[in-house]
Amino acid sequence: MRVLIEALHIAAGIAVALLIGALASWAYPLARGDVWLVTGIAILCIIVMGIGPMRRAMWLQRNPQGGEGGDDA
Repeated sequence: MRVLIEALHIAAGIAVALLIGALASWAYPLARGDVWLVTGIAILCIIVMGIGPMRRAMWLQRNPQGGEGGDDA
């Protein structure tokens, strides 16, 4: 379930970036190429920033009793 939630967060970020890119390219057609370039870079950043939380969610899903506190000692 945690992995699904993280995947939905990434998908929502990409959808919002595409929406903003589409509106910006519609509003300023002279810079359409630049707007989509920046939108593509923003989507890559969203994906890269989602890797850490996705890995953490996968680890927690595999080890539900492991926790993150490190109180095993």
